Amino acid sequence: MNNAFTPVLAALLAVSAALAPVAAAAQSTTPVDSIVAVVDEDVILRSELDRAVANVMAQYAQQPDQLPPRPVLERQVLDRLVLSRLQLGRARDSGVRVSDGELSQAIESVASRNRMTGEQLRQRLAADGMSYEEFRAGLRDEMLIERLRQRYVQGRVQVSEAEVDQLLAVREIGGPEVRLANILVALPDGATPEQIATAQRKITGIREVIMKGELDFRAAAIRYSDASNALEGGDIGWRGYDALPPAYVSMIQAMQPGDISEPLRGPSGYQLVQLVETREAGRQTATEYNAQGILVRPTPTLPPEAARQKIEDLHRRLLAGEDFAKLARENSDDTLTRADGGDMGWFAINTWGTAIGNQIQQLADGELSAPFQSDSGWHIVRRLGVREQDVTELNRRNQAREVIGARKAEEEFERFLRQMRSEAYVETRLATAG
Repeated sequence: MNNAFTPVLAALLAVSAALAPVAAAAQSTTPVDSIVAVVDEDVILRSELDRAVANVMAQYAQQPDQLPPRPVLERQVLDRLVLSRLQLGRARDSGVRVSDGELSQAIESVASRNRMTGEQLRQRLAADGMSYEEFRAGLRDEMLIERLRQRYVQGRVQVSEAEVDQLLAVREIGGPEVRLANILVALPDGATPEQIATAQRKITGIREVIMKGELDFRAAAIRYSDASNALEGGDIGWRGYDALPPAYVSMIQAMQPGDISEPLRGPSGYQLVQLVETREAGRQTATEYNAQGILVRPTPTLPPEAARQKIEDLHRRLLAGEDFAKLARENSDDTLTRADGGDMGWFAINTWGTAIGNQIQQLADGELSAPFQSDSGWHIVRRLGVREQDVTELNRRNQAREVIGARKAEEEFERFLRQMRSEAYVETRLATAG
């Protein structure tokens, strides 16, 4: 894949590579010689698996030696397809939908973030061996799965201020961050002593291969790891020490970039952890603005044209010297600021929406805007001031809240996936599929 290809689109291509066959098979008229998995009342076809495997192999066309043997790769990809199929089925049964308009907007966003036009995106997809229809189908499925996740965890995850205080008391939040990778040799629940011994020998052997320089960590992860991030080279991404299991913190702190841990036994099996790189987090500031605002909202008794005329009249009165706060208390339809004379307080630039944010940025302190329109109605704003605010502590608390919430959400959704998987009928036929 082209190195200039930004991570946003590269990641979506990887997702689509795994998910597109789910939708593509329904459109295919090519005869299928076998079934590789039965998932409830649905099936995954050999052609779907071959397509998904081919997409993964295309991503590693320049580094084919980093991929595991074909049978292992097929098992990894099939596991993803099975789980994706189960999630998509549950999403649709639960009424989760992604409209054509929402999908088109998401595709436009992908193109924009990659500085491409729609046509250039199509050309880029074609160059990487994926049709536009497959990409659309894969992206829609990914959006469905993400919405299923959001719907499931919403309301099930609550984070209290006491939990935030407790985490901040025992962990460093907003400090140094580490980028990690891992290799997992999985163990089943209730593993026998023989299975445990075999897994231990395997993880030890993998470490020896890496330490001898026969494979780097990324290639070994792709080839041997049982984790869901195997095809990403075991990359876990950036984590603060606050997001690491407590038992790992002291170990990681003692490592240098490039170091690899000894084999570690965890609930999922044995794993190796590599410290890829580190970075420091410094003091954080944010630009905040202070302003006053008046909103005139069209209503059944105040048609849009009348609302526009009213805001223009208020603008003329302000230019003539009338008091902004008095006019706001008497005329503004913004219930959040009206009682305070239109005082919007200190806020980040787009807190009140992009239409107001764009106006605020163009004004000087003390300057009054012309009337302008947003989805809420007609506005006038006066910028009162701007400041650089130290938000390090606020961000620390927000990061702590996100860490706790993300952990709880992941635990909830993992429980949901395990339950869904255990309740489903899944039969894999890779050993006998042609």
